[in-house]
Amino acid sequence: MKLKILLLEDDVELNDTITSFLVHEGFEVIQSYDAKDAKDKIYESSFELWLLDVKVPFQSGTDLLSELRHDGYDTPAIFITSLSSVEDVSRGFQSGGDDYIRKPFVLKELKLRIEAVIKRHYHTTEKYIHIDDKYTFDPLEKQLYKNNERIKLKPKEINLLALLLQHKDHILTKEIIFDSLWSYGEEPNEGSLRTFIKILRHHLGKIRIETIKEVGYRYISR
Repeated sequence: MKLKILLLEDDVELNDTITSFLVHEGFEVIQSYDAKDAKDKIYESSFELWLLDVKVPFQSGTDLLSELRHDGYDTPAIFITSLSSVEDVSRGFQSGGDDYIRKPFVLKELKLRIEAVIKRHYHTTEKYIHIDDKYTFDPLEKQLYKNNERIKLKPKEINLLALLLQHKDHILTKEIIFDSLWSYGEEPNEGSLRTFIKILRHHLGKIRIETIKEVGYRYISR
């Protein structure tokens, strides 16, 4: 039930420091040290947030994000960099960045910025996403509530709901879902996935989650 973050930072020591802090704070962090590797990881899996250094090997963080935005990715992104001019900041936002934090920074400030960006990405200034009159979802804690009472869901079920909400009204292929829900070494199970969908439909209604035959699923927000 952890938020999954891609961290692109070529300074190994800083990368490890940020990763250790965020893991301690309850996040899942996938480390990357150059733009080529980061791009491969993004194409192979799904993340709730990207933390991108600007000056990294093979391609700048801003150019990488511009390319990903052009390819249709809307995952929120925060730049972490030592660059500080107005032009640099402007370039970061123009490439599709959601926030910008300068080095050196306090790790607790990074966490606050992550939480703020996640809330904005889910189009709410409140803690909860209101699914309908009965159901709400907490994107940070990854909890589903009905009439303010928590619904007990298994980790893969709640992670699937979070993934669907993150990409609402867009088709999620089975491959993306498998990469996001099943850890390395686990064997993805299509039967289990259908069971997870059935359970979510039981709570939210059948019309909320559309089956795209032979492809995947889509969460319908309206």
